[in-house]
Amino acid sequence: YVMLLTLSPYTPRYRDRVSPPGVMIRPYLNGFTIAFNVSQPNTWQPYVDSMHHFLAAYDDKVQEEKNIECVSGQYFIQGGDESEEKKACQFKRSLLQNCSGIEDPTFGYSKGQPCILLKMNRIIGYRPGAGVPVSVDCKVQKGNDSHLRSVDFYPGNGTFDLMYYPYYGKFTHVNYTSPLVAMHFTGVEKNHSVPIQCSLNGKGIINDLNSDRFLGRIIFTLNIGK
Repeated sequence: YVMLLTLSPYTPRYRDRVSPPGVMIRPYLNGFTIAFNVSQPNTWQPYVDSMHHFLAAYDDKVQEEKNIECVSGQYFIQGGDESEEKKACQFKRSLLQNCSGIEDPTFGYSKGQPCILLKMNRIIGYRPGAGVPVSVDCKVQKGNDSHLRSVDFYPGNGTFDLMYYPYYGKFTHVNYTSPLVAMHFTGVEKNHSVPIQCSLNGKGIINDLNSDRFLGRIIFTLNIGK
């Protein structure tokens, strides 16, 4: 009990060996297989509803009310006492462009070109990329490479801007909104089960550890029927 009293509720005591981040995708409904038929809306509507629900916290008006505009391309380092509430940078869903659900409320699912969101796990104090934004790429994990012909990334060229880091923890960074990278799969072979691997790339990132499929990468399957 006495030892517990010496621990800070705001930040870990030892942060000299911070683990590289894992990643997760949205929508995430029935495991890591996203399967639907374009001609049957009932098969893809649950994915669309899940996306809208997840992105509600990213609505432009919500972000403008809660968070501030930050300087892109540099870490947002905040001093002061560790118990002091930290400011959070805006991440508006409009940054996701064709995957924002604003112009196309079906996120491409009605066209057989689904959007999937990639989120990096939060790690207190972590500064990814050592000053260079971490990027995302996707490829066929195993099988015929031609089954994945094209992927568009948003925002920009599919990077996590430095201004969203470091994260200061849930007690002080109360309005923090994790940045996202949207992957728009515009050229996936129909009527095939296509295993996809999307990976983080940057200094300090580990994405090739066979014992952990979520560390720096994620593997999922797209099965899009006509």
